[in-house]
Amino acid sequence: MLGIIVQLAVSWLIIWLFEKGNLNVLGLLPTKQRLLGFCLFLLVTACCSCSDFLLKMYIAGQRWLLNPGLSAPLILEGIWWNVKSVLFEELIFRGVLLYILIRKWGMATGVIISAIGFGIYHWFSFEVVGKPVQMIIVFLTTGTMGLLYAYAYAKTRSLYIPAAIHLGWNLVQSVVFSQTVIGKQVFIPAEPALQVNVSYAAYYTMLFFPLVSALLINYRLLRKRKALV
Repeated sequence: MLGIIVQLAVSWLIIWLFEKGNLNVLGLLPTKQRLLGFCLFLLVTACCSCSDFLLKMYIAGQRWLLNPGLSAPLILEGIWWNVKSVLFEELIFRGVLLYILIRKWGMATGVIISAIGFGIYHWFSFEVVGKPVQMIIVFLTTGTMGLLYAYAYAKTRSLYIPAAIHLGWNLVQSVVFSQTVIGKQVFIPAEPALQVNVSYAAYYTMLFFPLVSALLINYRLLRKRKALV
């Protein structure tokens, strides 16, 4: 939590030096519209993220079991880890630096630069540097999501919706289905894993449908929202 406080302090200093502004540029003040938007985009993205595992269960026969060591503190710890992780990344890539980029070079340029930085950052957080194929995959997937997150901030001038989309995806992947470094959470893969051959069409559906659905649905919802809310 100390790291988030330091980020906020540095963010305030940067925006003050840039235009004698303050953290209002991040749209942190809770309003009814922002809170409702947060809940909507969190739920929509969580459903898209869930489709990743539902498709794998239906097509490839993957099985998941309830973690026998599940407890309330374990779940809360996983949620809190994700909240801190999302806030850390949002303040860096959709914070005052993106605001300044948009002010200086326009919305499109700012969003693209933010997304590129987000994709490159994940080379290091996913530890794929030096592995060309994995680097390309990580850059395309995380960079594309970075475009959506940055567009969400640029459209609403608030971190609520990009954070909601980001958190909705990550919570399902890590807390519900235990697919990240925090280890076993709610559901864990059944052992032994089934070996199933699927068609190319089925494989690419499982691979791309969750991500593409999250991108398209959230983009459509964002397009309908009023700017600068």
